[in-house]
Parts: sequence; structure tokens; C-alpha cells
Amino acid sequence: MPDEFYQNLGKIRHDWSYTEAQELFALPFNDLIYFAHKVFRRNFDPNQIQISSLLSIKTGGCSEDCKYCSQSARYDSKLEREGLLDIDEVLAKARAVKAKGYNRFCMGAAWRSPKPRHMEKLVQMIEKVKDLGLETCMTLGMLSKDQARQLQSAGLDYYNHNLDTSAGYYPEVVTTRSYQDRLDTLQHVHDVGIKTCCGGIIGMGEARSDRAGLLTALANLPPHPDSVPINQLVPIDGTPLENIKALDEIEFVRTVAVARIMLPKSYVRLSAGRENMSDSMQALCFFVGANSIFAGDVLLTTPNAEEIKDQDLLARLGLNQAMS
Repeated sequence: MPDEFYQNLGKIRHDWSYTEAQELFALPFNDLIYFAHKVFRRNFDPNQIQISSLLSIKTGGCSEDCKYCSQSARYDSKLEREGLLDIDEVLAKARAVKAKGYNRFCMGAAWRSPKPRHMEKLVQMIEKVKDLGLETCMTLGMLSKDQARQLQSAGLDYYNHNLDTSAGYYPEVVTTRSYQDRLDTLQHVHDVGIKTCCGGIIGMGEARSDRAGLLTALANLPPHPDSVPINQLVPIDGTPLENIKALDEIEFVRTVAVARIMLPKSYVRLSAGRENMSDSMQALCFFVGANSIFAGDVLLTTPNAEEIKDQDLLARLGLNQAMS
């Protein structure tokens, strides 16, 4: 790459080429983590980490066919279905999160999209959780423009809707909604002023070129997502990806580093899969630019790193909670 390219690292761009992303992935590892950490320090305090908590407010029975997901009704994952939680139960969970000192409460529902009958209850959840002094985030599947407006009027801070993978590999993972459907929902959310949380899942059998494609798509969104979750696939028994080969750890760290360079001012969240990551692997991810995690023993339906282990690791690394 030309010297000018490296001189401009850390600047917001929306004109990334797929070739540039591939060239970043191909850098010698030491060069890549050096550049990523340099960009990280230009835009964030590298010793602060944003911590969120995630609750499944409606579990299982989803009509989509996402091949990684335990909540799809099409697969026999042995997951017990649950309806939309009562508001009091959600508030009890939110109060517990508040007591632990976390600042963002995320709520996820296994839907293709919310039905009109759900919206009033969702609006009340947002309003009451915000009354506790917490930031709110929801992931509910696809949204119409009107639904996005309703959530914004209730005060929703963030909406999560991942692209999952590259546009080219996407049909290998999901066939019941298109890539454009996902982009449309992100546009609806952005148009009403809700912050976006959008990333992907790594290790679903995709090639490095697909990881480059995913990050190019994310980096060319106007604007960049405020939060970018980088999930490592957690293979679920009964799903089509249950026997997928685990991704090389160094390749995962590379992906986090490239995400930091291409999305310099976004929070990069080290998300699903941390339960199976060594402390050293997580430390490398934090060094190259991951600065957000989910705390709690469960992420929707998959295991997460134990909170006591997180507290120990963050203390050993000298990482303090950031108030986003």
C-alpha cells in the first residue's frame, strides 16, 4: 500500500474498497496489530472498556432459517420456547444490571420482525428501563419505518441488526431474508436518529475474503455503526453449523484489528464466543481495538464468559469501565 494510505489511517472513510480490506488482512501480523493499536489510541482511551448486559425477552420459535441460530423453529436445538417476558420481569433484570454498575441494557427477541400487537409492550419496556438510568438497546429483527419511529419516540438509544457476513456468503447462511432487508432496517433506524449496533459472525465456514467483504460493507455504511459486535461462532447442536471447524485464533484477532482500522471511531465489541477464548486471545483483541463486551453468563441463549472471570481478567489488564 502507498505511504499515503498509512498516513490516513484512523480517519473516517466511506469509500473503502474490497481490495484495501484484503490488503489489510494480508499484512504481517506484527504490522497489522501495530497499525490497529495506533488507530485505537488516536480515537479512544485504550484502557477503558464499555460493558453491556443482554437479556432474551422472547426466546425461540423464530421463523427465520439462520444456520447458526438455536432459536430458529426449523432446527432441533432442544431450546425451550418462551413468549415475550412480562415488563416486571424485564425490569427486575434491568435493576440487577444497574446494581452491578453496567450502563447499557440490551433486549433481544427471536422474531423475523415484531408484530403490531407487540409494540406497545416494547415501548413500555424501553421507557421503564430508561427511567432506571440505563441506556437501552433492542434487537427485534426487521423493522418498518413506522416501527423505528415508535421505538425512537420511546427513547431507544441503540438498535442492533447485524449483517452477519459478506453479501456474497450471506445466502450460504440465511435464505429467509435478504442482505438488502438488513440494510433497509439499518436505514430506517438511522433515519429516525437511533444509534446503530451492527457487526457479524466470524467462523461460519466463510473465507477471509468474506470477512474482508463484511468489514467493507460495515465501513461504507453512512454513518459507521456506533457499535460493531464481532461474534465468534458458537456451534449449536441441532443447527446446520453444529460441526463447523473452529476458526484459527490469530485469524480472529486479525479480523478485530482490521475492524478497528476501518471503523476507527466505533466501539468494537468482543461479543459471542468469549467463553471459549483464552485470556491471552482476549487480551490481544483488546490491544488491537476491541473496547466493548457483554457481561453475564448467557448471551440470549448461548453461554458467555463468567462475570467473575471477566472481572479478574479486566483487573489484570488494568481495564476500567467506560461510560459511553
